[in-house]
Amino acid sequence: MTEQIGLRAPRKEDHRLLVGDGRFGADVRPSHTVHVRIVRSPIAHGVVRGVDTTEAKAVRGVVDVVTAADLPSDLRIPVRLDVGEADLSAYLQPVLAKETVRYVGEPLAAVVAESAYVAEDAAELVDIDIDERDVLLDVDDGPALVADTLRLGFGDVDAAFEAAAKVVSTDVSIGRHTAVPMEPRALTVDYSPATGALDVFGATKVPVFNRHVLADLLGIDQNAIRMHAVDAGGGFGVRGEFYPEDFLIPWLATRLRRPMAWVEDRAEHLVAVNHSREQRHRVEAAFDSDGRLLGLRADVRHDNGAYVRTHGVIVPELTLAMLPGPYRVPAYAGRVRVMLTNKTPCGTYRAPGRFEGTTAREQLFDKAAAELGVDRVELRRRNLLSPAELPHTRAMNTLGTDVVLDAGDYPGLLDRALAKVDDLEWRELVRGARAAGRRVGLGVSMFLEKSGLGPHDTADVEITSTGRIRVHSGGTSLGQGIETVLAQIVADEFGVDIDQVDVVNGDTLLQPYGTGSWASRSTVVAGSAVRGAGREVAARMRDLGARMLEVSPDDVEVTAAQVRVRGAAMNAVTFADVWRASQPGSTWLAADEPAGLYARHRFSVDHMTYPYGAHVCVAEIDPGTGGIEVLRYLVAYEVGRAVNPTLVEGQLRGGVAQGVGGALLERFSYDDAGQPQATTFMDYLMPTASEVPVVDLVVCEDAPATTNPLGVRGAGEGGLTGAGAAIASAVSDALDLPSIGELPITPGAVIGYVRQAASESGNRQ
Repeated sequence: MTEQIGLRAPRKEDHRLLVGDGRFGADVRPSHTVHVRIVRSPIAHGVVRGVDTTEAKAVRGVVDVVTAADLPSDLRIPVRLDVGEADLSAYLQPVLAKETVRYVGEPLAAVVAESAYVAEDAAELVDIDIDERDVLLDVDDGPALVADTLRLGFGDVDAAFEAAAKVVSTDVSIGRHTAVPMEPRALTVDYSPATGALDVFGATKVPVFNRHVLADLLGIDQNAIRMHAVDAGGGFGVRGEFYPEDFLIPWLATRLRRPMAWVEDRAEHLVAVNHSREQRHRVEAAFDSDGRLLGLRADVRHDNGAYVRTHGVIVPELTLAMLPGPYRVPAYAGRVRVMLTNKTPCGTYRAPGRFEGTTAREQLFDKAAAELGVDRVELRRRNLLSPAELPHTRAMNTLGTDVVLDAGDYPGLLDRALAKVDDLEWRELVRGARAAGRRVGLGVSMFLEKSGLGPHDTADVEITSTGRIRVHSGGTSLGQGIETVLAQIVADEFGVDIDQVDVVNGDTLLQPYGTGSWASRSTVVAGSAVRGAGREVAARMRDLGARMLEVSPDDVEVTAAQVRVRGAAMNAVTFADVWRASQPGSTWLAADEPAGLYARHRFSVDHMTYPYGAHVCVAEIDPGTGGIEVLRYLVAYEVGRAVNPTLVEGQLRGGVAQGVGGALLERFSYDDAGQPQATTFMDYLMPTASEVPVVDLVVCEDAPATTNPLGVRGAGEGGLTGAGAAIASAVSDALDLPSIGELPITPGAVIGYVRQAASESGNRQ
């Protein structure tokens, strides 16, 4: 049987999605379902004088209207990913605002009606009286409230800078943006009055954690709640966290003893779902006379918006932890201040902290290369950790684990990327374009990713009555193809094709211990758990099958849906035969032997694994309009082992598309009163097929991870991590500037840079 790991197998989930058999949150509609519309604050900051629901309640078809006064108590949504020691409880978001509103879009009330249309119309009639207050929208306009200050580092940084032959510094700002999946969030809750049980559909990402939070807030047993992670039109980090609606909709179902549904519209999504990215970085590097790093400093201001949400302060913490990247940094000091403003609260968005920090560090390298008079690629190569220096321990801790860069060949990957660029003749392309008078630049960035965050995940594998293999995983399917990958992993334990494997993800009744799909961890951690469970079941099948065949277990093999004697394929029993032999009452079972062919395996890991890569691109600017076109794009990425190369490539290409958006287009802006200026796709610009170039890839499997039995490194975010840095590098090269100070790079900014360059050129003359 062909080994399934490494095959470009088609996605198991695609058939049901392509023929319309997918089941999304809004597809689940129990009979007598009522619909919820959230009433949101139209004011960015103010004191709530009153919320009058009288007129809304009078609308025909309205079932209920609730405000904070109706809630059980002053409920706050807890942090899911806690780092550091700061007490963030004062900054947690309430379910409904009671006395103060802190951003436009903050939930104030909920209207329940027999139809979604009636609920929306009635919501317009809720009268909100808010005494408007001054807003803070820029962390530099202070005094901003600092929720937390984090520091990470190692070595004697002051001594490094004192000994430096050259110190280079730069400021890099990243704009505020977020994920905009095709399908906005949706929740349907079915309530059983007889038992008080809740079935929640739509909690796709971390259903086990959300069940825990919901049970605590409702004051009921977790076993009364069953979360179903249904299909989802993309997640990218923002979907599936515990938001105010994740309490409100189930609570309303219990209050009214009826099924309840809520579907977010696009305008809501843009002001309600987690924002991310907005940070300002002051970064400095100390070099010796040979251009080798002696030390690195970073001072970051993180605009967290109005509240600390479920991710806590993980994004700014990851910025600091990953900022040294794949380089040899003898001494490092990083500080980040988490500051609160009157904007939508923040959380993670694909490659959180790494997109931002990588952009800042790589722009610093570009500027340093210019000031040191060293080629920008050569400066990077000179400072990359060599294979002989790995594993490399950095004397700091992030996400509860020591930072140990396990294995790899960073200079080798850079060389492979550049060799591919030469094969594609990109340098000739740039030279030719410039000779023709065009403003074309070549950009490069190196990056370090992290993945495989534990501490554990759990999977169940069982053989069913027809001999099929069934997997219950804690992972969830957000579009990344996890069903296919897990099927490939377990199929190899049984020597079968993935068509014989059924993967059920994200059902908390079937898998109550899953940790969810986030942070590029599912293949690494959940995949290792599935492998372990599959291996245990296969061993039991060998044992039981050997009894049936009356041979030693060492003489049988499990393959092709059979347990058979090695070298005598005709002497075999099918998986279904073995299943029947495992049932209670079977003569093949010992007296005290458990029935069934089933195993639960928990995989634990102490350290993350660190994928790495390079982005190279060619960009052209139009000095007249300020427009930027990315002409060519390459990602070279080390994944350790590609379970499904096609899915790895898809992840990388999708990441690049989002990187183009973050680098050139996407930004939430506000007017002086804190009113969002991007509430539709007319204002919030997304990259389309016209803006995203063909992406060339070099997927490397040269450095299998040492932290898991599969040897895999995560692939979910590497297409995005280095994109902002590489595009900024190409634009600065096209502009003949040492670096770019702000993303997204707008047409107005390009024109400003052109004028600045012309002025500096005139002054030099």
